[in-house]
Amino acid sequence: EVQLQASGGGLVQAGGSLKLSCSASGLTFDEYAIGWFRQAPGKEREELLCISSSDGIRYYEDSVKGRFTISSDNAKNTVYLQMNNLKPEDTAVYYCATSPGGDYRGKGTQVTVSS
Repeated sequence: EVQLQASGGGLVQAGGSLKLSCSASGLTFDEYAIGWFRQAPGKEREELLCISSSDGIRYYEDSVKGRFTISSDNAKNTVYLQMNNLKPEDTAVYYCATSPGGDYRGKGTQVTVSS
């Protein structure tokens, strides 16, 4: 059974940083690319970026380039999202999922950025 679980969210002031973790089981990073997605209230889900063993890092959302980065620790089966210079518009539920498409998706973690 594939399971993905995001953690590390919280409340941060604009300009601050957070690091999210995505713990994965039931799959390997050689099989699947893992992406970080977010969904804000009233908005559609958007995929931000992903990482794969074959293609490295790919960004899908221009607004996070230069501020967010993704990394993986294969030994821990964990993918990370380092978010710097956070903005109020980054407020959303963040979750990790297989990429593309998010067929396997875990519960998200709330990120709230105050102005």
